[in-house]
Amino acid sequence: MLGGALAVAGCAEPAEPNPSEVPTRIEAATPGIETASPAPESAGPVLVPDGSADDNLPLFSSVVASVWSGPEPYAGRAYIDALSVAGFDRGAMQVTEDESTVGNPAESIQFSVRWDEECLVGQVGQPGWGEPVAVVVPGILDGGCLVGNTRPIDW
Repeated sequence: MLGGALAVAGCAEPAEPNPSEVPTRIEAATPGIETASPAPESAGPVLVPDGSADDNLPLFSSVVASVWSGPEPYAGRAYIDALSVAGFDRGAMQVTEDESTVGNPAESIQFSVRWDEECLVGQVGQPGWGEPVAVVVPGILDGGCLVGNTRPIDW
């Protein structure tokens, strides 16, 4: 019975895509000239340069999840590098130390990207702390996102 259903399904004509349902992405091919190109159907979140921190939270969260599932889930540098590759401004980032003052692995690390008056903040912790967190919070008055000591992003 299943073989017959597959044979019938294989003979059906493919449905034409509805142009209003095909996602597009605007890319600047030439300065000042925007062109539309089809976005791959499997494309995930993208950077929204003119958007808000909330608009960019899906991409930030996706990057955090990707690093978390990779080989260096407790390395602040891995998050900063991945966020930079995704298009976030490295100059607007902060990250806490990976180690405590006595050389032990930090219980948790935080990293952030300042976005106008708000901040995209991520936090990951050692086993037992649960899944990573990615949120949008108001920026602090000094222009940063994280309170306390952060390490220089000088690599």
